[in-house]
Amino acid sequence: MNGQYRSGFATLIGRPNVGKSTLMNHLIGQKIAITSDKPQTTRNRIQTVYTDERGQIIFLDTPGIHRAKNKLGEYMVSVAEHTLKEVDVILWLVEPGTWIGPGEQHILKVLKQVKTPVFLVINKIDTVTKAAVAETIEAYKGAYRFAEIVPVSARLKTNTDTLIGELFRYLPEGPQYYDEDTVTDQPMRQIAAELIREKALRLLSDEIPHGIAVMIEQMTERENGIFDIEATIVCERDSHKGIIIGKGGAMLKKIGTAARIEIENLMDAKVNLKLWVKVRKEWRDSDLLVKNYGYDVKNI
Repeated sequence: MNGQYRSGFATLIGRPNVGKSTLMNHLIGQKIAITSDKPQTTRNRIQTVYTDERGQIIFLDTPGIHRAKNKLGEYMVSVAEHTLKEVDVILWLVEPGTWIGPGEQHILKVLKQVKTPVFLVINKIDTVTKAAVAETIEAYKGAYRFAEIVPVSARLKTNTDTLIGELFRYLPEGPQYYDEDTVTDQPMRQIAAELIREKALRLLSDEIPHGIAVMIEQMTERENGIFDIEATIVCERDSHKGIIIGKGGAMLKKIGTAARIEIENLMDAKVNLKLWVKVRKEWRDSDLLVKNYGYDVKNI
């Protein structure tokens, strides 16, 4: 690299639940993007920053590319596909396997419309044999001309240093966009809302999480450094509201406690968190409500 300072943008794309957010969090060394075992966890584009003596990589974590079923889904796909035209490198995450299914075929079709270098990143290699990883590489080699193919385990951080090194090889010479200490440009209000949603995703049943949004109503700091945060969990059905609150408010308290601990760790401050639950029927199919809850396609 001849000592040249390099900087640029890399987006992570892939089907839902392939580990994009987990990988990005490990690459930057801090949890910013929420994770869960449920598809479509990431809804917005999340920007994080990796900096070392070689340069600076700005990562864009995007919603999983999937076939949209409602207005929120359309927004999420627009976010993911829009970023492909703005970056220097595309990281396409896949799981090990030789069958390139309909979801991957759809992504291949999208990738063939852009000229950006594409890395195939085979995640979760800790779950299969080396032979299975080799077979995956051969299967995908015939489907697309990748700039690089890098097998990794986001969970165990296997080959993540190799991935960073390869990325720097493809970035142009450029300026330092952010201070060395910056790890994200996300407003703290948005990160707090996402952490609350993550805890709901993990603690609630499969049916409910897709239909919730979180709004931060108020976020203030006292003179003694304690933050007061008031947030509303929005759901689509009255029956869901009851499940989110739980018997005697037990589930809502559990969500709030888990979220408060993570928010405190991130902010390095004490937090007083209050949660409410509201019903907004079919909000995911309302242009107005999807926009009001922070998913505005015009802001991509």
